[in-house]
Amino acid sequence: MSYRYTEDHEWVLLEDDVATIGISDYAQGQLGDVVYVEVPEVGSDISKGDELAVVESVKAASEVYSPVSGEVIEVNEDLDGSPTLVNEAPLEGGWFAKVKVTDSTEIDDLMDEETYKSYVEGLDE
Repeated sequence: MSYRYTEDHEWVLLEDDVATIGISDYAQGQLGDVVYVEVPEVGSDISKGDELAVVESVKAASEVYSPVSGEVIEVNEDLDGSPTLVNEAPLEGGWFAKVKVTDSTEIDDLMDEETYKSYVEGLDE
């Protein structure tokens, strides 16, 4: 499975029925240096479009919305002491949460990498 993206710059990587969620490189670049990340509680149920996390940077605070519905089964505790992981490795170490997906068809509504790249290029024009 490859990364899929939302228009709000969240990414999701679905492996079996577990979605790992973070923000794109474009989004972290727009935010600037991340100084704090608030992640959801493990065990909480989340619906597509619900607030999943809050990212605070030197520029602003920004909500991160869940691209899928399900139960939060893991959060990235490394962000507690190292919120800059979101800047340094947004697609690897900077993820926010893993969600056990209840409706895997929701991923079909998201952009693939090529479509997202074109979308971002259109924003910069």
